[in-house]
Amino acid sequence: MANTVLTGLAASSLSTAKVLVLGSMPGTVSLKQQQYYAHPRNLFWPIMANLVGFSAEASYSAKLQALNAAGVALWDVIGHCQRSGSLDSAIRNEQVNDFASFFTVQPNLQVIAFNGAKAWQSFNRHVLSKQPLPAKLILFQLPSTSPAHAAMGFPEKLAQWQQLKSFIVKN
Repeated sequence: MANTVLTGLAASSLSTAKVLVLGSMPGTVSLKQQQYYAHPRNLFWPIMANLVGFSAEASYSAKLQALNAAGVALWDVIGHCQRSGSLDSAIRNEQVNDFASFFTVQPNLQVIAFNGAKAWQSFNRHVLSKQPLPAKLILFQLPSTSPAHAAMGFPEKLAQWQQLKSFIVKN
């Protein structure tokens, strides 16, 4: 699989989104299921359920609807790459998504939240260095919700992710 070019998921967003959560590249489970944060031990859905006010056990489509209603969009920095397994450290030959086009159709965007260090590093290297961002956009580098980032538990991760709460429309 290391030589296979992987393609990420389409953005889940409405033009009313205020918050964009960016991961690096979906893991193997997420790509197979074509669902963001599909690994059962990933803490993304429990964290967002807490911030937005929906059940983490809801169906995938219901969780996406809840995020959209709360003004939260999902996407990844990397659109294509080569990787063996799911670890960010194994990502090679990354190609980022088209953020210039994305920003033109997101007039209400106020915040970009980076889910983990790799998302931030890739965005900084491939996007920030090459194009201006919309005015007054706030950037938050947050701890990864991935089970691979086990050094920090749910309470600590949730405390960091709480920074988004004032930008989210609670359901």
